[in-house]
Amino acid sequence: KQKQLTQLRRKEIGFIFQSFNLVPTLTAEENILLPLQIAHRPVDRDWFRKVVGVVGLENRLDHRPSQLSGGQQQRVACARAMMERPSVIFADEPTGNLDSRSSREVLGFLRQCVQDYGQSIVMVTHDPRAASFADRVLVLSDGSITQDMDHPTYDDILAVFAEHDDPDNGPVDVEPAAREA
Repeated sequence: KQKQLTQLRRKEIGFIFQSFNLVPTLTAEENILLPLQIAHRPVDRDWFRKVVGVVGLENRLDHRPSQLSGGQQQRVACARAMMERPSVIFADEPTGNLDSRSSREVLGFLRQCVQDYGQSIVMVTHDPRAASFADRVLVLSDGSITQDMDHPTYDDILAVFAEHDDPDNGPVDVEPAAREA
């Protein structure tokens, strides 16, 4: 049963972490292909080229993580998460370590995963701008869902934050859940 769960996670679930979690001794290409190698699966080179094109890393595949910007490293992590064509990608603060330009690139890529490839993205973020890319946003406060918003704008999310800005209410976490349109 544990083996079946492992296979399910490898095939149907992708992960993107705030800290990238790239192997420093591997090139960008090797990091992207690592899940396939671990699973002993062949590489679909057409899909690989498509994913690399979507994330804009065609000219960086032979670079190690230390030779890439933060945005490029996160795009490697995004591409790695997509290589198995998972149904769901879990993204934990995927823009937390990025500048605003790189953040927009990564969020645009995740949006494209939903629109063009039918994947679902479950993202945890404290960033209202990142949350505004989602089809649905669940707002958590003190461990409870306090808002369930469909297609919110940045201003909608800011208003919810302002509403919860009272120090007595505690912090607010935003969990956007992008889903197929």
